[in-house]
Amino acid sequence: MSRSLIQLSLIHFREFVREPGILFWSIFFPMLMAWVLGIAFSSKPETLESFAVVKNSEGPYFGLKTLIDSSKLKINRAHQVEYVKVFEDSKLGRTTFRFTYTSWDSALIMLKRGQIQLILKESPSRLEYHFDPRSSEAKLGYIYLSSLMKNGKLHEAGEDIMPLTRIGTRYIDFLVPGLIALGMMNSIFWGMCYGLVEMRMKKLLRRMVATPMKKSEFLLSHFIARLSLSLLEGLILLTFSWFYFHITIQGSIAALLLVFFAGDFAFAGISILVSSRVSNTRVATAIVNAMTMPMMVLSGVFFSYHNFPDFVIPFIKVLPLTLLADSLRSIFIEGAGFHEVMGALIILPLLGTITFTLGLKWYKWY
Repeated sequence: MSRSLIQLSLIHFREFVREPGILFWSIFFPMLMAWVLGIAFSSKPETLESFAVVKNSEGPYFGLKTLIDSSKLKINRAHQVEYVKVFEDSKLGRTTFRFTYTSWDSALIMLKRGQIQLILKESPSRLEYHFDPRSSEAKLGYIYLSSLMKNGKLHEAGEDIMPLTRIGTRYIDFLVPGLIALGMMNSIFWGMCYGLVEMRMKKLLRRMVATPMKKSEFLLSHFIARLSLSLLEGLILLTFSWFYFHITIQGSIAALLLVFFAGDFAFAGISILVSSRVSNTRVATAIVNAMTMPMMVLSGVFFSYHNFPDFVIPFIKVLPLTLLADSLRSIFIEGAGFHEVMGALIILPLLGTITFTLGLKWYKWY
């Protein structure tokens, strides 16, 4: 590594350290997001099933009436009659059923607002379930309630339920590798694209290129500085997750570091290519948003991309963020080594090399 490259990298790194906003959004914000989402999805004290009940003038449904008669009566904030029934199950944990008596129109409004998932319309001879069959929460509520009214339990007698609580199967285990990959992408894209375009707007690139410096070293120095910041961000998030959520790396540490470097290099190459001809930060912001937002939604950072239709999954799998997140996740929770992540270790550096070469060739220095 040449002396000029080292000095350029140190200059960019000092810029990060001297800017508190960069440190907060790059390091502490991902940690805060992991903590909030981990608490929300991994530490639920109970399952809550909420139903709106629409009365029939002919009388109530016997099975539902029996269940509600043993429930606790409350008046909620909307001054509606509400019955709460709590079930403790040794395998399924604590489940709370909440029944709110209201009119059909009010029940529809509650459903649209997400306050309930099912509407129950009762009569002496039948109980009608009204819900969206595409909602997994609504279907779960239907299964629970129908099973409860049939045999008084949340599951059939004789079924052997074995709770799975191993580390690696929790939502937080799925989330943290995705957050690390997302942080890497945002740090590189926003830091390099926005920073390089801003230097062009301020005519700083013209001054830099007039110095005895290799153009490739100037661009590589941005990547090295961002790589160091990404490593620090990922290490802090991983350390926090290890202490707070007991997350461990079950696969190869060496493979993890190589995947990390490969992902950073791929995003850096794309950033240089994108910023090679852009003249102002407004256009740069629009382009970066157009690249990051689809990958943030599609690449399985917060939820599995297998929820999308089957015909789009092959395209999602080749997105850079998907390759990175899948590789990190396989090392974290599946015990993967070099062989399992070899595809990402080939594709990501190749993508970075091609885009870096094209960006350097087409770069607008003046």
